[in-house]
Amino acid sequence: MPSAVSWITELIPPRTTPRSRSWESVENELGTPLPADYKQLADIYGAGIFDEEIWLLEPGCDPHEIYDLNLVSVAKERDEVLAYFWKLEFEDKPAELREDRARVLPWAFFEGSGHFLYWVIQPGQAPDDWTVILNEGRGPYWESQPLSCSQYLFAAMTGNLDSVYFDSPLATTHQFLSITEIPS
Repeated sequence: MPSAVSWITELIPPRTTPRSRSWESVENELGTPLPADYKQLADIYGAGIFDEEIWLLEPGCDPHEIYDLNLVSVAKERDEVLAYFWKLEFEDKPAELREDRARVLPWAFFEGSGHFLYWVIQPGQAPDDWTVILNEGRGPYWESQPLSCSQYLFAAMTGNLDSVYFDSPLATTHQFLSITEIPS
């Protein structure tokens, strides 16, 4: 069975040769290995936006005037924001994160709505088994999906995501714009 990454590359053929990078230093900085499908997406596409909706984060991405798409710096910022919200009880922690040492790590966010897409990291769970959870951009709600990041991205793009937030494909003609193609 083909992987969701290959389904995405069929929808949006990459315009550049995949990069080769040292993931070890990034994973050391984040304190965890990363899922293989995410590393493939980041190597193939880099930081940018799918279907004018989903911004993919990438480690080592230079700051841009529009958004910070650097996986490491966004992860640190989101950790601080969520810790603040949960400490002051602005919103409840989702059930998936109530286990000791469970946490989230962002990998993408939505244009306009501000929804963030995270991996749910459970203690002892392998990165390729992580699932996706969406945090509503302007509200306290969380929505879990038993999908990898590439499966989630493909399902959202094609309208096959069982979600209260998305009930149709993101676009009829699929595209990816790299952050380097977006004017400052």
